[in-house]
Amino acid sequence: MMKHTTEIHRREFLRVIGKSGLALCAAPHILRRAVMTSAAPNSRQPNIILICPDDLGYGDLGCYGQQRIETPSVDKMASEGMRFTQFYAGTTVCAPSRCTLLSGLHTGHCLVRDNIEIDGGQMPLTPETVTIAEVLKTAGYETGCIGKWGLGPLDSTGDPNNQGFDYFCGYYNQAFVHNHYHDFVYRNGERIDLGQDRYQDDLFTEEALSFIERNADKPFFLDLAFTIPHAKMQVPDIGKYATESWPDNEKKFAAMVTRMDANVGTILQKLRSLGIDQKTLVIFASDNGPHREGGHSSGFFDSNGPLRGIKRDLYDGGIRVPMIAWWPGTVAAGSTSHHIGYFPDYFVTFMELAGLSAVPEKLDGISMVSELTGDTVHQKQHEYLYWEWQDDVAVRVGKWKNVNGALYDLETDIGETRNIAADHPDIMAQMERIKQEAHTDVVVPDFSATGIGRGGLRSRNGSAHQNATASKLRLSISSRSNSRAVKEGLYDISGKKKAKYGAHGAYVTGPD
Repeated sequence: MMKHTTEIHRREFLRVIGKSGLALCAAPHILRRAVMTSAAPNSRQPNIILICPDDLGYGDLGCYGQQRIETPSVDKMASEGMRFTQFYAGTTVCAPSRCTLLSGLHTGHCLVRDNIEIDGGQMPLTPETVTIAEVLKTAGYETGCIGKWGLGPLDSTGDPNNQGFDYFCGYYNQAFVHNHYHDFVYRNGERIDLGQDRYQDDLFTEEALSFIERNADKPFFLDLAFTIPHAKMQVPDIGKYATESWPDNEKKFAAMVTRMDANVGTILQKLRSLGIDQKTLVIFASDNGPHREGGHSSGFFDSNGPLRGIKRDLYDGGIRVPMIAWWPGTVAAGSTSHHIGYFPDYFVTFMELAGLSAVPEKLDGISMVSELTGDTVHQKQHEYLYWEWQDDVAVRVGKWKNVNGALYDLETDIGETRNIAADHPDIMAQMERIKQEAHTDVVVPDFSATGIGRGGLRSRNGSAHQNATASKLRLSISSRSNSRAVKEGLYDISGKKKAKYGAHGAYVTGPD
């Protein structure tokens, strides 16, 4: 199996971009140089806002077929922009999906491939990680992240302020935000007392509006990571759903989604009122499929629509997500795209929009600028899309989807109900070749020098995993499987031993 050993430190890479106009060409854990057009801030660079709800299913929005939950703002966003029907998250749980988003690498190449718990949060990005925020800064963008993080504790190498974000407001530990009410928040590392409990997504929306206002006269990138509709089922007001004869937790779920929708509408209206709507690309896409947690059933509202599976599955229900692009005057209103893409594409797309003209040879994404601007003839297509999560592996090539050795034709079987692997040995052989090519081993770094993770990896009940101390934290993720030491003693949010879901084995690490 291919192994990569050559490295350039991230600071050196970014210095090269800034001073010499050189581009990113990154294999997993490799940063190499290539010619690129440098970009000073200019009036044609769009602002970029990425809104990422948490565990929102493919079928949870009206514009994707939802019949009972009202989402007028996002539905209007779709009517004024482009709705994607075949867009995928980076994987099926939170932290690794967001890692693919920021790094431009799929889960066979990126560092964070699961929700791995350490003291104070989750496994951090390393100094060698290059994020899209850092690259956009070289093009003159002001960068902000608001909401849920989950890629490193405060003051770790994965702290968002150490990963290219000028401004961060939210919570570092993604498990902490399962409770939607808090009386404090972190702003750039400082804990701010709010004086009373606040509903966190409302707070995130206020912070986003302030960030937009402060930076309205310059290009900015905002990663807005909502926590709705992740469990727990909590919301200030269930509104019109109070009269429905539904279980209480389903009323709350519906009210959470509708509240998130209203917050999205508030943000779009702010762009209009500032006169920068035609200068701003807004992308709305969930981080993975719908959940079945906190007393909510994903089947109650048919949250995965026609798809099979939910969060923690690599069937399409766990990874195909609603994605809407809104950019008045540039993205055609009321358009629908069947382009096949996923989270690693954001990196290259945003680079091109920022004027950083390059062909990153070893990033796993491709630019979607042609698709967004209606030039579909020149839109590049993926050779394949790849996902791995614990022992599960999925590959998509055109209409073909391979999940753990089963083969489906998504054109005729969107629900992945008929395994036709035996009928297509040639396609199966191609899939096996891709799996070998796409997977690289990764060793989780030793965090002892950072002063974090003194208890080692953490399970859901807070006890240290066996053989996972901070002094020797080397979790080898090879053969697409985590070590047995972090597959045992795992607990769900309630503190009970975690059961198997479907064909999956025991789950690694903590809440997501």
